[in-house]
Amino acid sequence: MNASQPLAFVNARLVDPESGYDGRGGVIVSEGVITDVAKGREFGKLSKAVRVIDCGGALLAPGLIDLRVRTGEPGAETKETLASAAKAAAAGGVTSFVVQPDTAPAIDDPSVVDFILRRARDIDSARILVAGAATRGLKGEQMAEIGLMREAGCVYVTDAGKPIVDSKVMQRVLTYAKGFDALLAHRPMDPWLGKGGAAIGGEFAGRMGLPSISPMAERIMLERDVALLEATGGKLLVDQISSAQALETLERAKKKGLRIHASVSINHLSFNELDIGDYRTFAKLNPPLRGEDDRQALIEALASGLIDVVVSSHSPAPAEDKRLPFDEAAPGAVGLETLLPALLSLYHEERIALVDLIRAVTLAPAELLGLRGGRIAPGAPADLVLCDIDAPIIIDAARLLSKSKNSPFDGRRLQGQVLMTVVDGRVVHRAEG
Repeated sequence: MNASQPLAFVNARLVDPESGYDGRGGVIVSEGVITDVAKGREFGKLSKAVRVIDCGGALLAPGLIDLRVRTGEPGAETKETLASAAKAAAAGGVTSFVVQPDTAPAIDDPSVVDFILRRARDIDSARILVAGAATRGLKGEQMAEIGLMREAGCVYVTDAGKPIVDSKVMQRVLTYAKGFDALLAHRPMDPWLGKGGAAIGGEFAGRMGLPSISPMAERIMLERDVALLEATGGKLLVDQISSAQALETLERAKKKGLRIHASVSINHLSFNELDIGDYRTFAKLNPPLRGEDDRQALIEALASGLIDVVVSSHSPAPAEDKRLPFDEAAPGAVGLETLLPALLSLYHEERIALVDLIRAVTLAPAELLGLRGGRIAPGAPADLVLCDIDAPIIIDAARLLSKSKNSPFDGRRLQGQVLMTVVDGRVVHRAEG
């Protein structure tokens, strides 16, 4: 599709998280940006040069922005390439995603940031953004070149799934990043309480005979992070919060006015520890799945706004890394194509309003990163998703576009089919049939 051809989306259920609008409407896009928005009305007579797309009452929303996506490029392209991840993203209505720095080599240098961004320029099915490493080699010992990586284009810094154990190093990263107004994303996990664990500690892990991680490991590390954040005045994103206990710490920090935000993975909103079932390694995740009480607490925290962002936590792993004894299998799950329909489950269950769910995967991540997207307004990027939110689907992992097929949603019945994805005014995905 030529981005220069104007498109008019009409007869849509328009959801704009910035204004809070959820109702009948339409959008006109031209030259890669939104040029007109109709809320509660129809457009007047349109030029013959405009291609009209009748949405048939389907949801039209900003394209999703996923803050946490792992790929195998560079270093492990058999798991996932930037191109294959972008195709999976487009199929899931994700128009922008941030690749994590735990590659080989790690993205801990401006030259590697530049390499990823140059590769991304040749891929037009999604906008690819880059997170730089907080420490060199993600070893948690020496601070990476945060300032130079920011100049090269990285949107935040993180050591991905590895906690920065040394408190002095964590303090330095927060202080230095503050000078560039850079966001630090950090996984709170006490390494000693989590060492060697494969499942969250408790009765279920005990019955399964699995090496366990203390339920307190997340909260203890988050308490430290909050103390350092208060001392430095930095900006912190709690990466994939997963426990009710940690939510209490997060709430106190927000009430103090600290610059703290939190993400949660769609997996932890959708599954609990029982879903590992008979040692089901596709449900082995990092952080591990917790009890149902924790899952419910996470949903309530998202509904209240305590949790800001939902991520796919896309983490590809080939079959040979998953079809192993549970404690030896690689953690992680692909999620770019299942993020939206899984999230819509909370709408269908009447747990969270649709506009609030859409905000958590569009406007909220856009504002965290200072992006123009995530909203439907004149001048905003023409990144859109058209979705039939009532269409029943059965997730078939074998048909996912990701190179790896490790999905805990395999076989699950959901509602929500992505009909069309638009990036920069171009149609980059259209549902079959």
